[in-house]
Amino acid sequence: MKKRIISLLMACVALTACYNVSESRDEVLKVYNWADYIGEGVLEDFQQYYKEQTGKEVRIVYQTFDINEIMLTKIEKGHEDFDVVCPSEYIIERMLHKGLLLPIDTVFAASPNYMKGVAPYIRQQIDQLSLSTDDPADRYAVCYMWGTAGILYNTALVRPEELDSWGCLWDPHFAGKILMKDAYRDAYGTAMLYSHRRELAAGTVTVRQLMNDYSPAAMDSVEKYLKLLKPNVAGWEADFGKEMMTKGKAWMNVTWSGDAQWAIEEAAEVEVDLAYTIPREGSNVWYDGWVIPKYARNRQAASYFINFLCRPDIALRNMEETGYVSAVAAPEILEACIDSTLETTVDASYFFGEGADSVQLSVTQYPDRSIIARCAMIRDIGDKTAEVLDIWSRVKGDNLNSNIVLVILVVVLALCIWQIRHRWLTYQRKRAQRRKRRRR
Repeated sequence: MKKRIISLLMACVALTACYNVSESRDEVLKVYNWADYIGEGVLEDFQQYYKEQTGKEVRIVYQTFDINEIMLTKIEKGHEDFDVVCPSEYIIERMLHKGLLLPIDTVFAASPNYMKGVAPYIRQQIDQLSLSTDDPADRYAVCYMWGTAGILYNTALVRPEELDSWGCLWDPHFAGKILMKDAYRDAYGTAMLYSHRRELAAGTVTVRQLMNDYSPAAMDSVEKYLKLLKPNVAGWEADFGKEMMTKGKAWMNVTWSGDAQWAIEEAAEVEVDLAYTIPREGSNVWYDGWVIPKYARNRQAASYFINFLCRPDIALRNMEETGYVSAVAAPEILEACIDSTLETTVDASYFFGEGADSVQLSVTQYPDRSIIARCAMIRDIGDKTAEVLDIWSRVKGDNLNSNIVLVILVVVLALCIWQIRHRWLTYQRKRAQRRKRRRR
């Protein structure tokens, strides 16, 4: 997979010209998406598709965000008129509860409803966010990409058996060798799973229960475990982790499956062997989906856009560019993703249906049924968010790495020596001046 970033950026620049107030709003589609999360040429191809379907021209104003909460604030507080946005599952849930979403149209002029191709497994997950059984969430949200959180590792430096449990993150053997995603929700869930590993093994508690437990006792436990983890962490990263791994500059990276897949493929080109695994305790399975915000002013084009992205050939192009996995479970996608060079198979029947119980697919992209069974979605934590963010701030700010502490001490000592020397020289100079005056 090659990410043709320059070409894509040029296309986005061409599409994101400022909105002309004299322009009819139904001729503009305002899209708000994550960076590097769509295939090259897809936006231009949608414009052609939309014209064929409706006879109308549409210009795309395309903007990107890197934090869910910033996107939400623009819509909730700023009443931004984005027509279609791509939040993560917990923000979709929050937007539903706040009444910030409009239903997505499913009837089109001359186009099939490609949204029906989203895997039933995915639709069931999204419908967990529903306000009621009479008003399912999949009326308001269509999953775009999905994946898991796990460990990307360098096979020349780490053995698979060493990563059997999340406990590897606390192993002194890996001190200073681990990169962690700067993502408080994933870190919270990881700490909860490891701290309750015995209860999980005994079957007295589930992954879903643990990853959504924000009781005072749970939060105290998470803070303790994450602070104990801090000395092993070489850095908290938002996006540079996959690059570091491809260059062999870190041993392990706790990351998302899409970033892991991208890094594995890129590293192979420079003969660095990376692999991805999910420890036995389980992990987070996440979903990003397209929604139409309450203040959208071109709902028709937004619905057509979501439908277009669910078309199998377009879904494949987006997968190729991003490394992430489309929610669409069309036969064409299964056929395109089968890799006959793989020596192992996975049971992906939960996603693709019958006939996919033993297929040669990347386990990074399509986890085996046994793996997905021990993963769960993290739900919106509502008014607990501030408390968890406080924990995250203390974790990243406390327990400074010993090397950093040493550097700080050296700098302080140097400043003290400089100050003492400066005062001594000043004293000597004034003393010499007094002697000269007395001689006169």
